[in-house]
Amino acid sequence: MEKKLVVIPTYNEKENIEKITAAVLNLEGDYHILVVDDGSPDGTASIFKSLISSYPDRLFIIERSGKLGLGTAYITAFKWALERGYDYLFEMDADFSHNPDDLQKLLEACKECGGVSVGSRYCRGISVVNWPMGRVLMSYFASRYVKLILGIPVCDTTAGFVCYFRKALETIDLDAVRMRGYGFQIEMKYTAWKLGFSIKEVPVIFVDRKEGTSKMSSGIFGEAFWGVLRMKFRKFSPKIIKR
Repeated sequence: MEKKLVVIPTYNEKENIEKITAAVLNLEGDYHILVVDDGSPDGTASIFKSLISSYPDRLFIIERSGKLGLGTAYITAFKWALERGYDYLFEMDADFSHNPDDLQKLLEACKECGGVSVGSRYCRGISVVNWPMGRVLMSYFASRYVKLILGIPVCDTTAGFVCYFRKALETIDLDAVRMRGYGFQIEMKYTAWKLGFSIKEVPVIFVDRKEGTSKMSSGIFGEAFWGVLRMKFRKFSPKIIKR
């Protein structure tokens, strides 16, 4: 049976963590969850750990001290999952901006393309609810900018709702990924594409969080802007697997 892991990075998500966990566990298909918590002072990790005893084979946590960045959280989780034989790995936020019901759509798309599937806000116009117009425009044109500069055939390169097939992550040299913030999402998709993996976009509706505080900032976009320019001139080689 295929093994599926939903990776949820958290920092101060006490309002959402129990509800998002229940939503994923209630889906058909035996999805597992790995939370990577960056020392949330609000007790997010403690809340999640209280749930593990009821689902010891499906819920897991990695606790880190301090905010170490979205990219490092995912890289840590990917390495953990590959060591344990997971076949499909999902990125998803804790705040319900990504609908857990769409995980199955991402899985089917990833199986179909054999590489990466993306829950896309922009492949059919703009599908964003409750975001301020300035933030919508910033996000939309950021993805347009990336597509223009890098030539990658993806409308929503900054999306954080993603499914990776195991082989794609095994081929990417995770230790060579340079961007740690918002640009991480761009770099991972671009690297997979440059290494020959297909990327399939799945239209989703992105709904801004109802509870908790957003972690987005203009500085995060700044890292992505300059990182994309540098990325254009990099060479990408598959990871050499030592046996």
